[in-house]
Amino acid sequence: MTRRNPVWQAIAAMLRAEIAEGLYPPGNRLPTEAALSARFGVNRHTVRRALAELSGAGLVVARRGSGVYVAAAPPADYAIGRRVRFHQNVAATGRAPSREIIRIETRAASAAERAALGVSRVHVFEGISYGDALPLCQFRSVFPAERFPGLPEALARLRSVTAALAEQGLADYTRASTRVTAKIARGPRAGLLKIAEGAPILRTEAVNRDPEGNPVEFGISWFAGDRVALTVAPEG
Repeated sequence: MTRRNPVWQAIAAMLRAEIAEGLYPPGNRLPTEAALSARFGVNRHTVRRALAELSGAGLVVARRGSGVYVAAAPPADYAIGRRVRFHQNVAATGRAPSREIIRIETRAASAAERAALGVSRVHVFEGISYGDALPLCQFRSVFPAERFPGLPEALARLRSVTAALAEQGLADYTRASTRVTAKIARGPRAGLLKIAEGAPILRTEAVNRDPEGNPVEFGISWFAGDRVALTVAPEG
């Protein structure tokens, strides 16, 4: 007589196969216990036993109050140097870079933006940067509106800061300073990065300058702490 494996083992094996196939990418949340119970026609205790098996194998991580997530891939190195370009940085790790634009607008400068750029009116370019479709950071780049009058249209069309600035007549710029602080993900930012409330994030604040030393960009980025390792590059 053939002995059947427990149901929870069959569920764990199926979820393991789906994770391996990429149906649930690293960092993504699995369906809720209730959803899995309904899908497999079992009680929550059986689902919890299956999830515990995956957790013990290091495939998933439970986050209190948030759910069960597929274990993230090793953090991607992100070099902070004189010439920081997102696409090159992410591509160098073997991941496919992409970007989602949240907003492009022109408005009055905040106090911090006025101090960094020395202007009263700015263009704002904000969005989410991805590596292999996994959110790595939320970014906000601010530029002098008077110097680059056509920048919003160029950013919307080209979706690249470097290309848009080049079209506006700025062929090169370098990072003058970077400040890194540790923060906790809260509210909408946690949702945009698809991480749990209270998860660690790294906030960078940077100023880029043209070859004559004039500030051309004030940028703030919020990196998902378990997906990105910031490294300092003396040149770049």
